[in-house]
Amino acid sequence: MAAEGLAGLLPAQTQLEYALLDADTPQEKENLVYQYLKKMDSRERDLTVPELSGDLQWLNTEGPISLHKDLCGKVVVLDFFTYCCINCLHLLPDLHELEHQYSDKDGLVIIGVHSAKFPNEKVLDSIKSAVLRYNIVHPVVNDADATLWHELEVSCWPTLVILGPRGNMLFSLVGEGHKEKLFLFTSITLKFYKERGQIKDNSIGIKLYKDSLPPSPLLFPGKVTVDKSGERLVIADTGHHRILVTLKNGQILHTIGGPNSGRKDGRFSEAAFNSPQGVAIKNNVIYVADTENHLIRKIDLELEIVTTVAGIGIQGVDKEGGAKGEEQPISSPWDVVFGNSVSGTQEDDVLWIAMAGIHQVWALMLEGGKLPKGSDLKKGVCLRFAGSGNEENRNNAYPHKAGFAQPSGLSLASEEPWNCLFVADSESSTVRMISLKDGAVKHLVGGERDPLNLFAFGDVDGAGINAKLQHPLGITWDKKRKLLYVADSYNHKIKVVDPKMKNCATLAGTGEASNVVGSSFTQSTFNEPGGLCIEENGRLMYVADTNNHQIKVLDLETKILSMLPILNPETCDVTDNLSVQKDQIANLPKLPKSAPNIQLPSLSAAPGQTIQFLLKLTLPPDSKLNEEAPNAWFITAEDNNTWLLQGQCLSGEIKDVSCQTVIPFQLPRVCLSAEAVLAIKACLYYCSKDSSACMMKGISFNQPLQIGSTNQGRLTQVELTHSFITN
Repeated sequence: MAAEGLAGLLPAQTQLEYALLDADTPQEKENLVYQYLKKMDSRERDLTVPELSGDLQWLNTEGPISLHKDLCGKVVVLDFFTYCCINCLHLLPDLHELEHQYSDKDGLVIIGVHSAKFPNEKVLDSIKSAVLRYNIVHPVVNDADATLWHELEVSCWPTLVILGPRGNMLFSLVGEGHKEKLFLFTSITLKFYKERGQIKDNSIGIKLYKDSLPPSPLLFPGKVTVDKSGERLVIADTGHHRILVTLKNGQILHTIGGPNSGRKDGRFSEAAFNSPQGVAIKNNVIYVADTENHLIRKIDLELEIVTTVAGIGIQGVDKEGGAKGEEQPISSPWDVVFGNSVSGTQEDDVLWIAMAGIHQVWALMLEGGKLPKGSDLKKGVCLRFAGSGNEENRNNAYPHKAGFAQPSGLSLASEEPWNCLFVADSESSTVRMISLKDGAVKHLVGGERDPLNLFAFGDVDGAGINAKLQHPLGITWDKKRKLLYVADSYNHKIKVVDPKMKNCATLAGTGEASNVVGSSFTQSTFNEPGGLCIEENGRLMYVADTNNHQIKVLDLETKILSMLPILNPETCDVTDNLSVQKDQIANLPKLPKSAPNIQLPSLSAAPGQTIQFLLKLTLPPDSKLNEEAPNAWFITAEDNNTWLLQGQCLSGEIKDVSCQTVIPFQLPRVCLSAEAVLAIKACLYYCSKDSSACMMKGISFNQPLQIGSTNQGRLTQVELTHSFITN
């Protein structure tokens, strides 16, 4: 153990920081830090950090790193963090900037010491996902048992500890907002030890985890919402820094922003976001919580323009607000939802904002109006509605005296007797309610009675305080059933809450972090789902299964769970022009005459209904797919049924026969016949494993459709299976 821990730094560093407040020039500040370093360097024996255990798990490195061997001759910044913590996330831009300014060649190494708050955060795969999600490019060690945390007597997240080249502690910075000190202390420490010849310029073995991953259509999608018609989804593709608008079959209509982070308004092709989360859509307007830009953005789908309506692009500390949106600093908005003001004449004239960064719920006035217990407000004003700004689980009849802990999900129940906002309060592991009559904040499920205890988490079905959640991030109200659905993120489950009885139960998920589409909700699995939404008619629920990089679809009537395929326009031939489609059909591959033609049972369907064909083909033994060949599926129809194909994805690649290929199809809203036949065909090229022979094989499935008016909006899945045999 370090003889004194961080407490040994406190007297001298406190004295230094007071002296820095009185210093007028950069030179004076540099001299003060220089004198401090001389003093602290002589106390090496008392303040040496113990070696890290050799069996700890590391990320972004070629292997374990020794503090006293590999990092000898380096100035080291230890970042004690836990990935759920918004304050820890606020520090990351400072650390990114610091490692851009000084590399290991300059003598600086940053080490993330992950010291978990929640049990789920101790799991290496969970930390891997966080390292990817937040683009952490320095080494990270999983100190799951908080060994170094306890050795150094660290007491809160985040804490930075700056070490000299012999593993000697020099400075500590607790909490966020110390960028100026961090850069001052680091730069002078490097200069001090370089002058003494103690800095080494050797490289540390960095091997970024992100470089080993295959590309995917979605990357850590954080939130999803559906429009009133149920036809369009809006997906926050958080890891790709973009917003996707898709049809309910997954066909992309608009891609806005991405793939790189940035901050820019303008046309869709030039707009840029930074890890967007919450999305809300009304007609052709979308509002976005642009989380790491600390902005609220507006997307106009008709004009194809992105604008900023709140925030100034840097993290705000103001906990009151009241300025016009684009002049009002805000902090890490995580979710947005439409609502109504008390006195407004227009529906959806308020945008409620989960302001995770300062533990509050805010409002952006989309029209003039009044909030509960508030005065008249002008259009465009952005201000606090509920929460003191203290990180607490405190309920109160007065909204400004209540306390939240990183509110991350919002949902509106405007009907009586509810007339409230439901809040997924992640760090207190609770679901809370804010009355839209008087602003009173009440508890619903999870947590415990002590407002300062943010460690009352678990995975327990039950009522009120007896129910336990673990860092819930998403929430949605089912007004048809009067139920609330919760993305219980760190328990990898979807929970259902009856607000009348305050009862909370598991709806879907096993509690295991994996990716299984089972035969029932409770046999299927998720991995840190972050957001969810439900259709206006209450049929389909969409879940942003964040760490699985997917949108899952839960049919609440049939209890069938499926995956939404994301169909890129560039890899999927989609057109509304029938003459163009006829040309495309003519260019589709012709199946060999020997290709089997399988007749499927007739399927009852309704206009607008989504059908997913699940294609599973098996090759002969000792055969392998020729991945260089144009292996593909395609959809055709007889001449009198070509109206079925309008606006459809007509073909796509088959990349892997070891798993199902999902082929989406949506019946047109206007059907020209009550009966039709669709053909789903596949063409494969495969070789014997010794490559002595290669062949082309085909298969055709004929799907008769009986089109009626029942089951509208239902998602139907049809399995297409076939095993090819050796000639």
